[in-house]
Amino acid sequence: MRAFRSLSPWIISALLLAACGGGNPDVPGTGSPSGAPTNKGSFTAVVSFGDSLSDVGTYSPATSLAGNGTPPYFGGKFTTNETSNGLPDANPLGKVWVEVLAASLGITVTPAEVGFNGSAVMCPAAAVPALANTCTGYGQGGSRVTDPMGIGHNADGSGALTVPVVTQIANHLARFGSFKASDLIFVYAGSNDVFTQFGTFAATATTIQTQAAAGMLTADQANLQLFAAQQAAEAGMKTAAQDLVNDIKTQILANGGTYVAVMTLSDIGDTPFGNLEIPASAKPVLTDLSQVFNLWLRDGLIGEPVQIIDTFALFKDTYQNPAKYGFVNNTTPACDPVAISAITGGAVTTGSSLFCNATPGAPYNGLRAGADPITWLFSDDVHPTTGGHKAISDKFTAQLQAFGWI
Repeated sequence: MRAFRSLSPWIISALLLAACGGGNPDVPGTGSPSGAPTNKGSFTAVVSFGDSLSDVGTYSPATSLAGNGTPPYFGGKFTTNETSNGLPDANPLGKVWVEVLAASLGITVTPAEVGFNGSAVMCPAAAVPALANTCTGYGQGGSRVTDPMGIGHNADGSGALTVPVVTQIANHLARFGSFKASDLIFVYAGSNDVFTQFGTFAATATTIQTQAAAGMLTADQANLQLFAAQQAAEAGMKTAAQDLVNDIKTQILANGGTYVAVMTLSDIGDTPFGNLEIPASAKPVLTDLSQVFNLWLRDGLIGEPVQIIDTFALFKDTYQNPAKYGFVNNTTPACDPVAISAITGGAVTTGSSLFCNATPGAPYNGLRAGADPITWLFSDDVHPTTGGHKAISDKFTAQLQAFGWI
């Protein structure tokens, strides 16, 4: 989820910072975690913290067919949804990577919280006693690492819930007391901090360009101000990464977390948003903010007993070699903004995959003509399709096998 859809064209100075790295031991982020388990786990729960990429249905009520928040729902996940009950089965259609991976381990994961517009229910699956301990999918669309004012959350409490990761973890501890050695824990967050910082930078850059065009700033003055604006955005990403590291250390590891996998951010510049919706000159900034976050995330986890899954490298390969993974389209979103607008009575005009359904022949099907939820990579401008999430699950599963965990 993001707060903006497009930007006015503007020119980025060549004087832009690049994320640092390399093999020098004095360079931040070049060490490695250590001490994580190397043996197979006996997992009874998948516990996932993060944002829309890991959201297993927080905002389903927003897609109520009756329009009053009650089931049945035609959407609710940031992918190409379908109208099954969402329980693990042999067909991953409409499921996000967390559900697909959990199902492969014989584990059910349901939303820790479900709601919209200031109304929420904690662990709704607990209405079925056998599912009372499955509400360990904490990821929410729009959530940031620390700031509760996530993307889509309004000051009056309406809109998206966007419970930040720091609170997601605290909520788990409040419910369960601690983590168990049989918990498989995923921490995948930071994308909405990128979008927030990038949005602020973009607004500043637009103002600078306007002033330069009006002769109020010289080219050198404009470049220096652009440089400072990017530095400020990078500083925000460094803080977000360090906050997430602190959450992992003080809330997860200090409370029994044993099998902990932490994901870096992928290159958001590779999404349709990065390639189609912003000026080409801005794309390197978007990529840079992801890299800065990853740099300080790695730096803070040096020597810690976790494993890092490098989504930046894994997803880069998927984007650059789509046919290798069975994708025939990695540029056009599968969800149709016009169809979704019609389905929602004009309430949603962005083409958000939260409201996108892929059920063939359904009146609420929101796919573009010819789109395929399995062979097209993106559902909307930043989120994967069903096939995209399956590819993510496959990659993460391979990483867990390499760790010796499964």
